[in-house]
Amino acid sequence: MKTKAVRIYGVNDLRLEEFELPEIKDDEILARIVSDSICMSSHKLALQGAKHKRVRYDLAKQPCIIGHEFCGVLEKVGSKWAGKFKEGDTFAIQPALNYPGPDGTAALWAPGYSYEYIGGDATRIIIPREVMEMNCLLPYGGDNFFMGSLSEPVSCIVGAYHAQYHTRGGSYVHDMGIVEGGSLALLASVGPMGLGAIDYAIHCPRRPGLVVVTDIDDSRLKRAEELLSAAEAKKHGVELVYVNTKDITDPVEHLRKLNGGRLFDDVFVFAPVKPVLEMGDRLLGRDGCLNFFAGPTDTAFSALFNFYNVHYESHHIVGTSGGNTGDMVESLSMMARGELNPVFMITHVGGLDAVGETTINLDKIPGGKKLIYTHKKLPLAAIDNFAELGRTGENGLKTLYAALAEICGRHRGLWSKEAEEYLLANAPEI
Repeated sequence: MKTKAVRIYGVNDLRLEEFELPEIKDDEILARIVSDSICMSSHKLALQGAKHKRVRYDLAKQPCIIGHEFCGVLEKVGSKWAGKFKEGDTFAIQPALNYPGPDGTAALWAPGYSYEYIGGDATRIIIPREVMEMNCLLPYGGDNFFMGSLSEPVSCIVGAYHAQYHTRGGSYVHDMGIVEGGSLALLASVGPMGLGAIDYAIHCPRRPGLVVVTDIDDSRLKRAEELLSAAEAKKHGVELVYVNTKDITDPVEHLRKLNGGRLFDDVFVFAPVKPVLEMGDRLLGRDGCLNFFAGPTDTAFSALFNFYNVHYESHHIVGTSGGNTGDMVESLSMMARGELNPVFMITHVGGLDAVGETTINLDKIPGGKKLIYTHKKLPLAAIDNFAELGRTGENGLKTLYAALAEICGRHRGLWSKEAEEYLLANAPEI
């Protein structure tokens, strides 16, 4: 069985290739990928190559398939798993396997970083036994594929909220999660993951009373307000405030005033920027918890943190890299019930041939999530540009983009099941 996939050979060396997959073993599963969304973590993998902590092979000799936010269909199930999975099942995968490594501790191996035959940017893959053994192959019952791809980034957000902790009045008992009914500041939080964090804060079971969202870009803030409004938050008992801190002389004092003069119970930082992280530290109230959500590419990244307040005000800091299986199950369940709708994360769509350039340049491409349909040959295109491409684009694609523009226009400019079905039926094959 041949597959087409994007593999990494070294720093910014991503190659779209066709190669033969071996026959699956009794403890493996053959699957067809339909969609993958490109994560900033894959961009960091491209930048670091073999130095990335999740790489396990000599990439020049044993390249790995990239991509870890994928959704697809099981095509052939090894005999060991025949009682649990069947051909035709749709699935998503939690890539943070936490599989015991050679020394017995949880290894960092993950699909999209560490394996020759499994990754999201491929037409077909072989799912290794450890994915099933760690219960990371998850059934997906949705009627589209793109939401299955988004379940992994959503699980990262869910995991970050669960990682927060606070103490109980002088005891050493930790209450996990954000302070229910408390104050939450989401800094630099109108990118794709930040939007997901706002959505979860409004709709999760453990909701804050106040959410203050900051950024320094008016257009991004405006889009966030349109997609996740204060009125929607109010329906769920949450006061939601958006603030552009760019021209505010003392943003910490300004944000405190929004919280009745008080500091915040929980602060999330969504950009690996020293002043933003330090502002987050200054916003923490007593027993406050700061979540450094943004993963930096600089291995020496650091910022000032007030350890006087660590000692006397019980400040603490957490960081998570991905969610766990429970987080992903929660994400899929909330999405299935309509409580979360992360479709607004998607701003661009492309085919497998667009993966390499998009991944390498991801930090320079504006917008949110870049959704890839792995069996299609399509340049990366912004949903906002579909109408223009329908008029002036390549002749072979004008009709496609014109139709997608019309479909997305009927869905508030967002991607949808209808748009996906049209693309899968009409876009050229890779």
